Amino acid sequence: MELIIGMLPFLVLMGIMYLLMIRPQQKRAKETQNMLSSLGKGDSIVTIGGLHGIVDEVNETSNTVVIDCEGIYLTFERRAVARIVTKASASGTQTEELGTNTPEKTADSE
Repeated sequence: MELIIGMLPFLVLMGIMYLLMIRPQQKRAKETQNMLSSLGKGDSIVTIGGLHGIVDEVNETSNTVVIDCEGIYLTFERRAVARIVTKASASGTQTEELGTNTPEKTADSE
């Protein structure tokens, strides 16, 4: 009986550690896996390096994605996608332009 009472604080501590640390981590990992599996052509994404682009191709066998960044096509591991900004429309691919780096002309600059 004394052995059980002596181990009770340790067991309670392990239970609290599971609830506060391990369970939320498992939940985040499951959400990330669901996000990566729902990745499709035309989705606007951000990579873990901060690169914004539109998914052009998803290769299931090699687990890679090809991203279109203003006409430059880059291949990344699927797990390099940090988040999906917008999903592609169901009717077709997304035609959103990402913007340009050229400054706009104003009346003051002429």
